[in-house]
Amino acid sequence: MEFSAEMIAGLLEGVVEGDPKATVHDFAKIEEGRPGCISFLANDKYAHYLYETKSSIVLVNKDFKVEGDVSATLIRVDDARETVGKLLAVYDSMKPKKTGIDPLAFIDPDAEIGEDCYIAPFAYIGAKVKIGKGTAVYPHAVIYDGACVGENCTLYPHVSVYHGCKIGNRCILHSGAVIGADGFGFAPTEEGYEKIPQIGIVTIEDDVEIGANTCVDRSTMGSTYVRKGVKLDNMVQIAHNVEVGPNTVMSAQVGVAGSTKIGQWCMFGGQVGIGGHATVADRTMAGGQTGISSNIKKPGQTLMGAPAIDAKNFWRSSVVFKQLPELSATVNQLKREIEELKKTLAEKG
Repeated sequence: MEFSAEMIAGLLEGVVEGDPKATVHDFAKIEEGRPGCISFLANDKYAHYLYETKSSIVLVNKDFKVEGDVSATLIRVDDARETVGKLLAVYDSMKPKKTGIDPLAFIDPDAEIGEDCYIAPFAYIGAKVKIGKGTAVYPHAVIYDGACVGENCTLYPHVSVYHGCKIGNRCILHSGAVIGADGFGFAPTEEGYEKIPQIGIVTIEDDVEIGANTCVDRSTMGSTYVRKGVKLDNMVQIAHNVEVGPNTVMSAQVGVAGSTKIGQWCMFGGQVGIGGHATVADRTMAGGQTGISSNIKKPGQTLMGAPAIDAKNFWRSSVVFKQLPELSATVNQLKREIEELKKTLAEKG
């Protein structure tokens, strides 16, 4: 697919500066630009690449000031970073979409497959499964009995959706994601640990994206919920009976223990850990490796550290932590001097 600068500007409500007939067919980072590619400049520290890039078109902010010769055609937009995201989405939506059921796929006779679906070789679709129209199921993906998958979803290779689980519309599950494995429920006995049956399900609402090798466990009873618009990175663990609020995002290796309720529009950095039965308020932001062990009641806080504290306090504490050896030596020296002073005063008294 090839697009001209004037076509792109019309799509993005931008202004062309240069050759409106310049064409592109691919994307490239501005520092790796090639003829026929479109790049973007949203950070001033990369501005020097604009005068060197070989890209044919570059998206820049409307207030960007050019300070040298530029060979590329510029398209000025309100926000180059946001705009390139929209352009990538348009480009991706125009790719040819696979449809049809491969004869090497296994589909139970009781399963219901919607129109324009793609079921790849070696995919497994169990009894009474329902799959909405336009959904793609790639090789070795497994959808067990009674599960439901909505419309226009993508299940990449080796995704597993366990029995009875529900996936909404326009969801993306990346390779190795496991939806509905048993929650980690065991009761200690004198002989060891007795397994507590996990008879609930997982409910994933619309427009959710789940990264590679991420696991969302089924509930003991009822459902584990991943609400509308949630984005989970690779290797995230969502335990049984958790509820993740709408539009919350989690980076890699976040772990959420059982029965925790997370609000909407929260953001968690890599390796954040959240203890069981906690409640986390809306718009909570937690930096990497933050440990949340109790309820976060006030919305909109930014947290760091383990146990979690206000981020500003954390950074102030970090400065003190680096000085602890010197501070400890100073305190010990002062203690010795105080003891000597006490001894001297006692002798004089």
